[in-house]
Amino acid sequence: MLETVTDRPARRRVRRTTRWGWACIVLSSLAIVAYAPVPYLTGPLAESPGALAHAYAGQPVVVRVAFVAHVVFGGLALLLGPWQFARWLRTRHPSAHRAIGWTTTTCIVAASAAALVVAPFNTAGMVGFFGFGALAVLWAYGTVRAVRAARRREYAVHQAWMIRSFALTYAAVTLRLWLILLILVQVPFLSGADVGQVAQANAYPAVPFLAWLPNLVVAELMIRRRGLPGLRMTY
Repeated sequence: MLETVTDRPARRRVRRTTRWGWACIVLSSLAIVAYAPVPYLTGPLAESPGALAHAYAGQPVVVRVAFVAHVVFGGLALLLGPWQFARWLRTRHPSAHRAIGWTTTTCIVAASAAALVVAPFNTAGMVGFFGFGALAVLWAYGTVRAVRAARRREYAVHQAWMIRSFALTYAAVTLRLWLILLILVQVPFLSGADVGQVAQANAYPAVPFLAWLPNLVVAELMIRRRGLPGLRMTY
């Protein structure tokens, strides 16, 4: 079917919106990478900024090592992930696309394994254990499914699973966005010198699931909109 003149502006708008969305994802990922993993490489956890670092500083050494490994490898996956969706990289530099893909996969598997070690010691209790534990398992599972599909040359399936995988990777960003939002909505109703700490303590138990479940819903909508193979319920 030939493209009509009226179709061209619409296609240009879609491409422009896609570029802006991709740029926002890249910039927000860079911001979180600079905020989260980098400080843990500059000194011991007890001297790192943030409540999470202090919470894990007193844990056994294997937990502290797993925590640092999780944020470092997870940060690398977040940094590299958006480039997997750059069309110009896939078409013009397929070897670079594959190299980034294998590196991202390795980082995700390592970060997921480390997250499972850390999950029992999280600061959100059983909700955090199940929420972050489920995220770690699904993160690794989705990424492995994407790699298997690529090796079988099922590229549409591969792309669909990579969208799901990055949706889970992007939980590092959405977790903090949800946390900020949940803290802000509480501030007008709290009083005292420790308003911020109380608001964060109230908000944090919600994010172990809230950080990634909406991401998967959005990912599935994107997959279906692009005509890629969606998840199917079987009975």
